[in-house]
Amino acid sequence: MDPLLLKTLHLAGVFALFASLGATMLGGSQKKAASALHGISLIFILLIGFAMLKKPPMDQYWWMAKLGIWLFIGAAPVLSKKKILHPVIVLTLCLVAAVGAAYLGIYKPF
Repeated sequence: MDPLLLKTLHLAGVFALFASLGATMLGGSQKKAASALHGISLIFILLIGFAMLKKPPMDQYWWMAKLGIWLFIGAAPVLSKKKILHPVIVLTLCLVAAVGAAYLGIYKPF
């Protein structure tokens, strides 16, 4: 598959993920739909990410760090819903995590 198409689809999944995070954190009337979009976006991002890798480079660890970030962002709505952290803090941490994931994906530092 074309690498640019895969990157575009990956980014579309990220945009949908953060739209769903915003809707979940703000607590609108469509919270259930936002939660569904959150899960679908996470799966989409994971599948497209592995499609871009084709075969994970086992001697490099940046993609494993990205999986950890993916798990954190996946658990973020629970942190907000259970009142472990304030929703604004959770959303800020998710944005910082997204910047970290972008850095890892672009520069592959380790």
